[in-house]
Amino acid sequence: MAELIRVFAAPGAAHGGNPAPVWLDADAMSSAEMQAATRASGHESVFVLRPDSAAHAFRLRYFVPNHEMEMCGHATIAALWLLHQRGDWDGSPTALQTLSGTVHGRLADGMVEISQPRGQVQALDTAQAQDIAQCLGIDARVLVGPVLNAATSRVKTLVRLPDLATLHGLRVDFTQVQAVCERIGSTGLYPYALVLGRADTVSARQFPRSSGYPEDAATGIAAAALAWGLREQGLVGDADVLVTVRQGEAMGSPSQIGVRLPARDAPDAVCWLRGEASNMEHGHGHG
Repeated sequence: MAELIRVFAAPGAAHGGNPAPVWLDADAMSSAEMQAATRASGHESVFVLRPDSAAHAFRLRYFVPNHEMEMCGHATIAALWLLHQRGDWDGSPTALQTLSGTVHGRLADGMVEISQPRGQVQALDTAQAQDIAQCLGIDARVLVGPVLNAATSRVKTLVRLPDLATLHGLRVDFTQVQAVCERIGSTGLYPYALVLGRADTVSARQFPRSSGYPEDAATGIAAAALAWGLREQGLVGDADVLVTVRQGEAMGSPSQIGVRLPARDAPDAVCWLRGEASNMEHGHGHG
């Protein structure tokens, strides 16, 4: 049976974050069974298996209701948090096998952190930006700066808006999200706005291409991509910095994701994704 773990809930919030069913010891499950279990849960799910090589401690597979995914940030944190709670992982640096490659995990400051590679960032053209704005139900003239496709594990489209009112007031044409994402080579639209003018604290919303639900309350790899996008635009400087991404507020499911970016000239190119985790049946805790 799966254990339901909530990840990225905003500190002190009774609700929020993203629930992730974690299936431990899932080696006996077929792909079809994993897909069916995920569809029944309605949540992005992670299945923990024995690794294929001695270089990894665990192998993780991820599903959304519609299909398998290469990587899911909050589900990875959920799996490691539960493995730590069960005594199956001591919190020391570990390597995880995923379809997107090796992901590293560690326990830092009492919280689970997972690695994501240096982001790849590319600006979209004016016609593509107008297409996205129309889908989001806004005039393209309100967009701030370039629209960016950015990725650590999967491509997300970063759309900067002038303020939180514009972000939370979006009238998205959900019937067009999948087609728009396919035209621009993205797995989700990720509009955002700076909070109180601070580039290290942003609020964002995620509209996935084809996950089986219209909006996501917390998206770790999108937050990681956004942090690199902020760096690319010169908004967070060149020193190491902890970027805080708030998400899910417009859905009434407040979430908070931390992304630790390395200094621009640091030899360690990875960033670290972190957030709170808790067992949904037993209240909140750090993880």
